[in-house]
Amino acid sequence: MNDVVNIAAYKFAPLDDLKELRRRLRKRCVRWGLMGTILISTEGINLFVAGSRAAIDKLLVELHGIPGLEDLPVKESFSDHQPFNRMLVRIKQEIIAFGVDGIEPRTKPSPKLTARELKQWLDEGRTVTLLDTRNDYEVKLGTFRGARPIGVDHFREFPAAVRRLPAEMKEQPVVMYCTGGIRCEKAGPFMEREGFKQIFQLDGGILKYFEECGGEHYEGDCFVFDQRVAVDPQLQETDAALCFACQEPLTAEEQRSAKYIPGQSCPYCYKEPEERLSITIGQRHEAIRAATTPLPGSQPYENRRPIKVPQRFDGFEFIEFLCSCLPHVARDDWQAIFDAGHMVNAEGPVSATRIVYAGERFHHVLPGTIEPEVNADIQILFEDKSIIVVNKPAPLPIHACGQFNRNTLMHIMAAAYRPERPRVAHRLDSNTTGIVVMSRTRHIAGLLQPQFERREVEKAYMVRVHGHPAQDEFTCDAPISIENGAVGVRTIEPDGLESLTEFSTLARLDDGTSLVEARPITGRTNQIRLHLWHLGMPVVGDPLYLPNQQVGPKQTLSLADPPLCLHAWRIAFTHPLAGERVSFEAPLPDWSANFETKSPSRSLPPEVTYL
Repeated sequence: MNDVVNIAAYKFAPLDDLKELRRRLRKRCVRWGLMGTILISTEGINLFVAGSRAAIDKLLVELHGIPGLEDLPVKESFSDHQPFNRMLVRIKQEIIAFGVDGIEPRTKPSPKLTARELKQWLDEGRTVTLLDTRNDYEVKLGTFRGARPIGVDHFREFPAAVRRLPAEMKEQPVVMYCTGGIRCEKAGPFMEREGFKQIFQLDGGILKYFEECGGEHYEGDCFVFDQRVAVDPQLQETDAALCFACQEPLTAEEQRSAKYIPGQSCPYCYKEPEERLSITIGQRHEAIRAATTPLPGSQPYENRRPIKVPQRFDGFEFIEFLCSCLPHVARDDWQAIFDAGHMVNAEGPVSATRIVYAGERFHHVLPGTIEPEVNADIQILFEDKSIIVVNKPAPLPIHACGQFNRNTLMHIMAAAYRPERPRVAHRLDSNTTGIVVMSRTRHIAGLLQPQFERREVEKAYMVRVHGHPAQDEFTCDAPISIENGAVGVRTIEPDGLESLTEFSTLARLDDGTSLVEARPITGRTNQIRLHLWHLGMPVVGDPLYLPNQQVGPKQTLSLADPPLCLHAWRIAFTHPLAGERVSFEAPLPDWSANFETKSPSRSLPPEVTYL
């Protein structure tokens, strides 16, 4: 039952006190339960509103009481549902955006042709050009038979489109039309100014023609700017739809296309998954460049490093806890930090002798922090709605650590994907390049990360090592210590953690180095580097695990240092949403000596590629 009244109206008339008029109209429309849009400006009013018969009648009484709008013409149609979501009353520079100065429809209008007069002309077969001034997406749903579309995507393009019309049209009779007539109010005077001598505008537009003459000489439906999308010549809602992605109106036939995915795409904006992924990745790379130009840690800032007291230090003096937990920092250095007031909690600075308790949180404040430079050339290999696969450059830490807080993968990706905060599913050293898998939500992280813990993820690394392995296939199961001496330095210890890495020799090079594929079965920190170091074949470029079983002075490389020749090359795991096995491969770095591979590649179930 069509009990919702839809009205469309406009009038060019001088209006003043617009703020008060806006307040009054909005208040009363909301009170009456109306929805739609009313635009007001000093040049007049333009509105599309829907509601009950009684509410619409109240609005019309209100509008006709405004000086200048006493004879406001109104077009009505009916629907069985409310076609608008909310009630908007806005003050605008123009009630129909045109952007050309000196056009005054109120004082210098073009001649109008009534709907019945146009029908008579068309019945008689008069020689006349019908000019459709609407946007192309409106025209595609329907227009007058034999009409000439002006060819624009927005009405602001109309002046340029007029100047492209054939010169002979300036001497011919031209009847222009639009949905309700308002665009022609400005289009007509503009065309006359451009030298067109016989310009007429269809009074009330297509909707008025439908109301008075039905659909004779018209083919299709008429696009309307509400949830009905289109009405037929009987002014009834049609089965046309609007594409959520590109806002293109769609006929019933177009909605049956396999490329029409409600809420995602239609035949006009559909892109193959690979093309869509390529566009998305390009946009992500732009966002990453914006987030790293300049590097986020390159400008001085106050860095607040969190400290949480573990259970085993419950009841310690603060400085004793720090010296025991972080022995690589001298006691005098910790005391200086306390003396400067740079160790704080929520209440402010705390003393070195304060007793700390398990679970308490503090911050070490580092004013004027400037972080070392990193390589921020992060490349996105793949993303869908649940995961992101990154080719990480080096040096670039993943998490905040040591001298790094903002110049990290996590911080940069959070900035590029804001408001999302992608989470890494596994570790990769600052100096190691290659694949890092990230989850886009906490829920996905809960499905993905346990696969690493259960050793269900297959990982392969490309490594360049000193020396030539004696065997093509070999393993190392040397146990790895939790810690030895300086924080973060692991070694091979008899009572260390169980560790296993499988190796394949890929190439023995003339310079005395070799390319090796490493497949860690366990996931200990520095496992591949330690196992190769233990076997007498340390990784080329490793600043820590040096030849001849020596340990180097530093862990993190600088941009100027030769690279660590360790690259996370391949990975395979079960997709957290699709439930199928997926695999990814990162391009090999230059130091791999042009080793032949098909990288980059990925193996995905079809549904995973839809972003």
